Amino acid sequence: MTSSCRRIHRSSFRDPSGFLFETDDILYRQVNNSYKLHYDYLIDSGLYEELVALKMMIPHKEVDTAFAVSNSAYKVLRPQVVKFISYPYEWCFSELKHAALAMLDIQKIAFKYGMCLKDASAYNVQFVDGQPMLIDTLSFEIYEEGSPWVAYRQFCQHFLATLALMCHVDVRLGQLLRVHLDGIPLDMASGLLPLRTYLKFGILSHIHLHARSQTLFSDKPISTANKTVSRVALQGIIDSLYVAVKGLKWRQGNTDWFDYYSDTKHNYSSEGTSHKKTIVQDYIENISPTLVWDLGANDGTYSRLATSQGIPTVAFDSDPTAVEINYLDSVSKGDIHMIPLLLDLTNPSADIGWSNEERLSLSRRAPADLVMALALVHHLVISNNVPFVRLAEWFSLMGKTLIVEFVPKSDSQVARLLSYRKDVFDDYTRTAFERAFEKLFVIMKVSNINDSNRLIYLMQNRSDLK
Repeated sequence: MTSSCRRIHRSSFRDPSGFLFETDDILYRQVNNSYKLHYDYLIDSGLYEELVALKMMIPHKEVDTAFAVSNSAYKVLRPQVVKFISYPYEWCFSELKHAALAMLDIQKIAFKYGMCLKDASAYNVQFVDGQPMLIDTLSFEIYEEGSPWVAYRQFCQHFLATLALMCHVDVRLGQLLRVHLDGIPLDMASGLLPLRTYLKFGILSHIHLHARSQTLFSDKPISTANKTVSRVALQGIIDSLYVAVKGLKWRQGNTDWFDYYSDTKHNYSSEGTSHKKTIVQDYIENISPTLVWDLGANDGTYSRLATSQGIPTVAFDSDPTAVEINYLDSVSKGDIHMIPLLLDLTNPSADIGWSNEERLSLSRRAPADLVMALALVHHLVISNNVPFVRLAEWFSLMGKTLIVEFVPKSDSQVARLLSYRKDVFDDYTRTAFERAFEKLFVIMKVSNINDSNRLIYLMQNRSDLK
């Protein structure tokens, strides 16, 4: 096998212990010789086995080192594939909170085996089978008596500071993680948090005083000679962080669309709602997709038509309350196939990080087998001035097949949108919609929803017919 067949993953270059790479679209992880002692201890101690059994870390298989990229390889692993990679700035409050608690639980278990997490990056966590799991096998190191937890500051920046801001200031401040990829700076978080948080011990000690300590010692020489932390003190820090995170509770607000399916906003009669579900269900069964993206999913009502069939589904919505409700509902129902995520379709996740390649845009994580866009098009066209042609182009990049709903001007919800602005949308017609989409899609089926003038289309991407 020649080295030209191997592609080192663009997001995997910071850790000298190893890296991810791909060969023939198969993902591998190279473990370097420098990590040999820690890797062997992880495996031989039983820590890896327990974390995998608890579904707290993804499993891997060791493969022939002939697959290795360089001669510095000690082992080559083939990890379990994560169906969809999401990022912390796409998570709702409870997703980030559960990921934080999972990271601390992993640290507690590792400590029992004489190991510590050497980093606590939120990017090392993914939601697999409905729960947060560690995906970086090389995150551990052997614990040395008296050593501080080297991942402490990173945990506070990635998790605690972000959660505190979302809880005590504004849930939308979680989007600061788009700008601060190594977590929200503690001095910034401390400055933004209200004075009342000084009365909360966890936030006081791990954010406010931590930030003040960083500022105080920022221009002084670093010496670790006398910086020792006892095992008991280290356990106390972890326990304190756990209590601080566990105690953060976001009070969900009454946003515009959080109750879309529980009031008159959706404009369907009970018969219309039932019929719409039947149409979408039939379309999904007709396609048999392996991955569904539901754009504008709200609380996941229609996403569950896919997950109920065991199909992994990413349910995107821009409303933080709707995504929170969807996630908590999925957890309570044990829906292991649902991943609710925050996404503003008019400003979707972009390529960011080192060389604009470290964290992938939504389009670079495409295509899904099926994209659903239900009761969405009229919002994008009328509220955001996106022409049908541009919509069709974007949807063609997102998925191989498309279930899309067209809501005509005769619908009261379109009339409501137009009541806020001048009607300059002369081309907002069924004919114009079909003409724009037929350039890139083949219309396979179209169904009228009972008790309404709304239409649902099943389309096939023309690029997948070649």
